[in-house]
Amino acid sequence: MVSVLCSLFGMEHIELAEDIVSDTFLAATESWSARGVPENPAAWLYVVARNKTKNWLKRDNFFHRQLLVDLRLNTPEGEEIEIDLSARNIEDSQLAMIFAVCHPSIPAESQVGLALNLLCGFGAQEIADAYLTSKTVIYKRLSRAKEKLKEAGIKIGQPTLPEMNERLEAVLKTLYLLFSEGYYSTSHNTVLRKELCVEAMRLNYLLAEQPQTDQPAVNALLALMCFHSSRFDARTNDSGELLLYEDQDETRWDRELIGRGEYYLHRSAASLVLTRYHLEAAIAYWHTHKEDSREKWENILGLYNQLLILEYSPMAALNRTFALAKARSKQEAIREAEKLGLTDNYFYYLLLGNLYTHVDDRKALRHYETALKQANTPANTSFMIKHMEQLKRHLNN
Repeated sequence: MVSVLCSLFGMEHIELAEDIVSDTFLAATESWSARGVPENPAAWLYVVARNKTKNWLKRDNFFHRQLLVDLRLNTPEGEEIEIDLSARNIEDSQLAMIFAVCHPSIPAESQVGLALNLLCGFGAQEIADAYLTSKTVIYKRLSRAKEKLKEAGIKIGQPTLPEMNERLEAVLKTLYLLFSEGYYSTSHNTVLRKELCVEAMRLNYLLAEQPQTDQPAVNALLALMCFHSSRFDARTNDSGELLLYEDQDETRWDRELIGRGEYYLHRSAASLVLTRYHLEAAIAYWHTHKEDSREKWENILGLYNQLLILEYSPMAALNRTFALAKARSKQEAIREAEKLGLTDNYFYYLLLGNLYTHVDDRKALRHYETALKQANTPANTSFMIKHMEQLKRHLNN
């Protein structure tokens, strides 16, 4: 809805579009609490948003003086100004919006933050978690980015092919971060937020189905999302606690999604282009094969080695050590993991606890205790307590 209204009003009126949509959802909260959720919630929201927009156009003096005149110039005489909230126009507006906010005049980190905020409904805290920074920093980035959009007079419209190619990397990073926040939520009291993952996949699918954006990296990222999503139901138990990969029930994996992932991974190999998404998708592909063979883990280790050369990240290096333990030995993996020194990272201590288990159980317990102090959801806390109790029982026997 924000995308459609920005297409109507222009990017210089982002705040107005956000206000109308916020008012719409406030009205939904009040109405649905009293009367129940309507049979078609989306249609209800679109009707209310359309009516609120029309009322705003009628009563606001600024629009009477300026914007409404421009809108009428593009509307046949006698016809009411059209506010098109059809599914097709929403899709087109979202694609146009995501490429607009990824304009090169806006710094890369602000591009992604603004797209997450406007297109995906991310709050400042969620974006701060994705960037490992503070909410105050994100507020400033969003404010500066919106001002830049206004100053530069950036329009929402179908970008040219060169513009698409120039901005696609920022667009894909946005979708990657959106999916990552859903796949392992750090800002909500839950391990998994499927609705965010579904939204990221939907937007990515729109890109894959457009001839201009049907590119190797787009398909590779969609393959990665499919492979990860296929294990959603197996990642947690009935109590919502996180399950380690080795404890997951393979029968709960979604084979249809795995097949879709393989399809998009094959499509991504249509050229010699190699991106981080190709390598991460290939790693995720191997994780859809449960057998604990040395060949599997050697392949995963080799892919992580390539990924770190192509685009180093501490989390990728940390994940590599798990593959190293499986392919070589826990002792070698412990040495590599401890070199990273990610002492402010929950996963660092969780991994060390796992690696030290049955190598040095007392050290494993100390690492789990440190991880427990950094656990940021009730599910993580429950998970850590369970593993600590198992270790204590083993030490006491």
